[in-house]
Amino acid sequence: MSDPAPFVSVLVAFADQLRCEGLAVGSGDLLTYCRAMAPLDPTDLVDLYWAGRTTMVTRRDQIPVYDRVFRRFFLDETDALPEPFKLTVLAAAQAQAVLQVPATEPGTEGQDEQEARLGLVASDVDVLRDKSFAACTPEEQIALRRIMARIRLAPPRRRTRRTSPAREGRAPDMRRTVRETLRMHGEPSTLFWRRRRLRQRPLILILDVSGSMADYSRHLLQFAFSAKRATARVEVFCFGTRLTRITKALDRRRVDDAMEQAARAVFDWEGGTRIGASLDTFVRDWGRRGVCRGGIVVICSDGLDRGDPQVLATAMERLERLSHRVVWMNPHKGDKRDFRPSTLGMMVAAPHIDLLLSGHNLRSLEELAAMLPDLN
Repeated sequence: MSDPAPFVSVLVAFADQLRCEGLAVGSGDLLTYCRAMAPLDPTDLVDLYWAGRTTMVTRRDQIPVYDRVFRRFFLDETDALPEPFKLTVLAAAQAQAVLQVPATEPGTEGQDEQEARLGLVASDVDVLRDKSFAACTPEEQIALRRIMARIRLAPPRRRTRRTSPAREGRAPDMRRTVRETLRMHGEPSTLFWRRRRLRQRPLILILDVSGSMADYSRHLLQFAFSAKRATARVEVFCFGTRLTRITKALDRRRVDDAMEQAARAVFDWEGGTRIGASLDTFVRDWGRRGVCRGGIVVICSDGLDRGDPQVLATAMERLERLSHRVVWMNPHKGDKRDFRPSTLGMMVAAPHIDLLLSGHNLRSLEELAAMLPDLN
């Protein structure tokens, strides 16, 4: 194109309309959209539609909003567009045909039946919440991942020594009270108060990705991704035979990209298990640096340790002293209220655990998310 400025202004106006409808379209997404449309014909609505959808839509529930804005912007309000980009009747008919295509990527045949099956599965949410991850079919696991992406975690908080102004509290704010009294020429003023500030506690997730946890590791990793998006003070580690920090790998917008980066970072995925050595590495390399000081440490493992039990006992004892709470999630616990550890690793770690949960299904992960604010 000889003069791409009018075309870019159209894409900018379209992105503004998407933002008005609630879609989080950043400047980077808009630049990617412009680069994708640079070698294409701007009057071809097929390219215009799919280029925008692949670059500015990040979740499946945003597709209906994108379709509605696309129809309104490019079909109904044609007079507002620059002259070179006004849609002809043929182009409008072409766009209507494009937007009647199901909400799937082009070239994916036979997904209507899959979407119907997933819709039926997702409708029975209560059954999926109580079903173990190990017993779920591939279709149910896809539906579970979609539901899990909606989990919102409230991080635990603690009271600090610093105070801040408040409407009511235990300590009077003498400085504000005296200042207001002087402003009123010595007349008695309202008594102001201060209270302690609240600060987020660190949340540390240590996930077992060994072979015995293969049915649960991906779901626990997606739970860690949701926690990472909820608060900044989250550290995520994976271990099999050795410890690997994957906090930066989970710092992605899309959960699939985060899972891919985490899989590349962890070299011992679905291998052996050395819980004691991995926790000892965490305490020595990260815990002593203040990562878990005053924090909530959540260990997700079945307790099948092939290492030295004494190493595990020493690491758990040090971890208990460094952290505020130690939570252990064991999928073998399930829904049993009278669960007693049967593996050697769990029996060694049990005296140092503050809270034992299951983590074998979606409901147990939701219970952990609900308990976090109370672990202060």
